[in-house]
This record gives sequence, structure tokens and C-alpha cells, in this order.
Amino acid sequence: MNIHFQYGRYVLRHKWFVFRECCKAGIVWRGITHDLSKLRPDEWFPYARYFYGSNQPRRDSTGYYKPTDTGDIIFDHAWLLHQKRNDHHWQWWILPEGDGGIKVLPMSETARSEMLCDWRGASRAQGYGDNTVMWYIKNCGHMQLHPETRGWIEGKLGLPK
Repeated sequence: MNIHFQYGRYVLRHKWFVFRECCKAGIVWRGITHDLSKLRPDEWFPYARYFYGSNQPRRDSTGYYKPTDTGDIIFDHAWLLHQKRNDHHWQWWILPEGDGGIKVLPMSETARSEMLCDWRGASRAQGYGDNTVMWYIKNCGHMQLHPETRGWIEGKLGLPK
């Protein structure tokens, strides 16, 4: 099957599941516009080749893959563009400082709501059901989240304080 057809099918499936989650969260417009940048050629072609070409990434049992450890500079650039075009990615809220440090900004309420919907939708779209809590517990140590954002996410996931 053509890699572009396969990727398009996945994108539509992902968008559908995220849209449903966004409707539940009361952010319908975010659900409609979610990940539209993936339809741009500078994201579409690298993503289709990376995910459905001959060198498919290895995912763990939750569907997670490490997007910065691909060995594919073209995909890495597409991933960077995607993060910086979509504020529902926590990486969008990282501010590099001139001295080499970083400043982690709190996410807006709509961005963090969409991020949670994205995690839930991606899990379902990839066939893993609702394993958002398990995925978050496994990966939260790798995320640079503002304490306010982290507290909100963990509260929504029902994790103890």
C-alpha cells in the first residue's frame, strides 16, 4: 500500500479521535484544527516516509517512540516544525535563553487541554486503547513542564499529589 495513503489514513484516524476528546473537553475548534500542519508538504512527506517507509520507528508497548532519536535529519526538521507550529506540544513552551539555559513557560489552558486530548486520541488511533495514565507515568520524566502545567495534567489524569 502506498505510504502516503497509509499516512493519510492514520492522520485522519488520529484527528478523529482527538476531535472526539476535544469535544468532551469543550474545545471543539481545537479538535477541528488539530494537527493541520501535518498536511503541509514539509511535514507530510518526511512523516509519511519515516512512519510508513522502509525504516519504521520502533514503538514501545504504549505506542511511544523517541522523536529526537531517529537518525533522520529530514524527519527531525519536520518534527521541529510541527512542535513550533502547534502550541499543544509542551516543547512549544520551552524558551531557550542566551546563556544556554532554558525557561519553561506555563501552558495556556486550551493548549494543555488539547495536549491531553492529543495523548488520548493518539493512544486510541494507534490501537492501544486508553493508556494515557500509563504512558504519562512512563514518560513524564522526559517532559519539561512548568509546575503549574504538570499539576494540572496530573490532576486531570487522577494522579495523587
